[in-house]
Amino acid sequence: MRHIFLSVEGVPAILLGDTSDKVYIFVHGQGGCKEEAENFAVIGVPRGWQVLAVDLPEHGGRDDGKRLLPWVVVPELRGILHYAQAHWGRIAVRATSIGAWFSMLAYADGSIEKCLFVSPVLDMENLIEHMMRSAHVTAERLQREKEISTDFGEDLSWGYLAYVRQHPICSWGIETEILRGERDDMASACVAQAFAERFGCGLTCMKGGEHWFHTIEQLQYMAEWEKAHI
Repeated sequence: MRHIFLSVEGVPAILLGDTSDKVYIFVHGQGGCKEEAENFAVIGVPRGWQVLAVDLPEHGGRDDGKRLLPWVVVPELRGILHYAQAHWGRIAVRATSIGAWFSMLAYADGSIEKCLFVSPVLDMENLIEHMMRSAHVTAERLQREKEISTDFGEDLSWGYLAYVRQHPICSWGIETEILRGERDDMASACVAQAFAERFGCGLTCMKGGEHWFHTIEQLQYMAEWEKAHI
């Protein structure tokens, strides 16, 4: 498979597959990297798609000091979309976890024909509020202290929460398929079901699956799901 490493508006990227008029933008989750797209490309490229994947801030080949914050990531992803629009006629998105939430913020008004979301964060405000309850942190305290470290390794930020509340996902008109694991502890079944019903998305749940699809069985299940919906 052809691999081309490139920089898109200063963001490290990889383009997989032979020349085509259609492309999937691949957006990894927290802790991931652009090379994760290679497994998806094994499925997408034989079906005529190229795959364009990027490293989000603080991930992969990034060493520019930028942070994984929505007000940083969303403009970058919009820049990736503008690049894709200049080079391909058909554009779709494959995103994982927080990458799906970033994609929804960046691409709600874009010319995207389809999205495949794996373990997506669909309600960031709900997730942050759950983290706050787990850390016994009130909104009043967070607003006063601005940032609070937690025992479970995730910092709570008033600025982040304020951004989330100012940018709710109120509309989503792109054809979307969602895959989640039954044991996903970051995106509850009720949140996923409510989102799918509200916006007319397909929803598949792997029995016994987790938030991160990583075992041989889970990866095979995900691959079959991707084959069915690409």
